[in-house]
Amino acid sequence: QVQLVESGGGLVQPGGSLRLSCAASGFTFSMYVMYWYRQAPGKERELVAGITNTGGTINYADSVKGRFTISRDNAKNTLYLQMNSLKPEDTAVYYCNVRTSWAGDAWGQGTQVTVSS
Repeated sequence: QVQLVESGGGLVQPGGSLRLSCAASGFTFSMYVMYWYRQAPGKERELVAGITNTGGTINYADSVKGRFTISRDNAKNTLYLQMNSLKPEDTAVYYCNVRTSWAGDAWGQGTQVTVSS
């Protein structure tokens, strides 16, 4: 079955950086668009960034443009999110996501990112 495992979250001061990883298995990673979402306390889950299977097309939420970079390594079946210039409003649980025709939406367990001084 599809399995997504996020890692790399933690506590960081405003202006700091973190790199999230998402290890994927159970599907042909190189064939699928991948996404990062986040969910802050009391808020709905929101799309942060998406990347096509070859990395040729990338999109970001306006709130993270210029600060976050999504990337992927198809040889390692891994999705990344480099987060720079972090702000307190970036505090959330971050999830990676893939949508397949046979399993629907799949989510990892999430990784907590807390930006605080």
